[in-house]
Order: sequence, then C-alpha cells, then structure tokens
Amino acid sequence: MSGFVVFAEFQVKPGRMAEFLALAREDASHSVRDEPGCRRFDVTQLEGGEGRVLFYEIYDDRAAFDAHLATPHLARFRAGFPALAEQLPVRFATLQPS
Repeated sequence: MSGFVVFAEFQVKPGRMAEFLALAREDASHSVRDEPGCRRFDVTQLEGGEGRVLFYEIYDDRAAFDAHLATPHLARFRAGFPALAEQLPVRFATLQPS
C-alpha cells in the first residue's frame, strides 16, 4: 500500500520542550482520530539532536495531506508553536509497497 509521507522537523527552544510536545501530541492525536486519510502521525525526539523533534506522518495521498492543512487542530498548532520552536524545512516522500 503506497502513501504520502511527511517529515516535519522542529528545533525546540530551550526550556520549552514539554509545552511543545503537548501541543504536538494534541495535533497528532486529532489527525489520526479525526482525519480518515491520516494513517499515522508520530511525534519523535531525535537522538543526539538536542531539542530536535521530528513528525513522521503518513497519509493516503497528497489530497489527504492537503485536507489536513485545513483542519482546526493544525491551525491551533500553527498558532502556538512559533513561541516554542523553529520549524525546519518539511520533506515529502512516497511510501512504497512492501
């Protein structure tokens, strides 16, 4: 089964990790629960990358990701994260069937 993969990386400001993770987990849980086209949304902390957080998201296709961009929970995340972290470039990939 193929899919549309999103890697979104953030550099969290010192002392703000708990707040950032709470905001990120809220977005992730709503994405998986409320968006039929969102298959997976993991919030991970990178080893050896002090303050680096990576979102690993899998959607059915680009249209499902585009629908995610219009959700209220993503709007809340976008409004809240700039005080907590800097967003690094977002990367996209295609999940290849096994």
